[in-house]
Amino acid sequence: MRAWPASGGRRRASAAKQRAELLALQQGIRYRRIFVTLLGVIVAVSAVVVLLGTIGLLNETRSRPLTPAEQNQYKQEEIARRWQAWPMTGVFPDEVKYFGFDRAQQYARRVGIAPETECAKGVDAPVADVLRSHGCVTMLRATYMDQTASFVFTVGVAVLKDEAARVSAGEELTQDDRVGVLPVAFPGTVSERFGPDQRQRTSWVGAGPYLVFSTGGYADGRTRASIPPEEILHPELWPAGKSLGNQIAYFLADPPKVPPCTQGNVC
Repeated sequence: MRAWPASGGRRRASAAKQRAELLALQQGIRYRRIFVTLLGVIVAVSAVVVLLGTIGLLNETRSRPLTPAEQNQYKQEEIARRWQAWPMTGVFPDEVKYFGFDRAQQYARRVGIAPETECAKGVDAPVADVLRSHGCVTMLRATYMDQTASFVFTVGVAVLKDEAARVSAGEELTQDDRVGVLPVAFPGTVSERFGPDQRQRTSWVGAGPYLVFSTGGYADGRTRASIPPEEILHPELWPAGKSLGNQIAYFLADPPKVPPCTQGNVC
């Protein structure tokens, strides 16, 4: 029997090895094409997502006209922060216009501003209970004298957490005109004898998130108990006191000018 030459076996082995290497190379090329295709798809999708996000962000942040709801929200937020944003001399101006007897226009002058205090410490107990239950934030008070220095008035601003809380609190407040804000007296001034017993009447008015209380009395220290019932409704004292409280409330809740666009005056 004749033996096959060894060289023939080596050639076949070499050819088989080359075919295996070629198949492996072709398979690697196919895998690489699939990987590159998938990578391209991922990059393209990511680019589209980024592009859409950028477009959305630009649409969201670009200046545009304010909607009616946004305008109303702007007003409410501006009014609600005034008690903090304004100096106390802004909340309680040096002079406040009021209407006295026969609606004669006069000016009350500020005597002093009391330190900020807890709501319950600036009013009588029945009022304090209502304010506390509705989340009153703080109490601001100042005392004024009328143009003739005959009367003194204390105005108190109770800051509620929002307008809804103020409305709810107002619905529960007593109508008793003997209770309300506690007077603040400043020694050495026309108001030094003005205390709880000297209050002739009290009242309040709601404005934004604020309840503005006012009370008035005589500068000479006369108590309510010493005044005949027919004189308690003094024709000058009480219109002046009520008008003063209304003016302070108007200052605090006067609607601000609203910018027409989300980024100012240019849309």
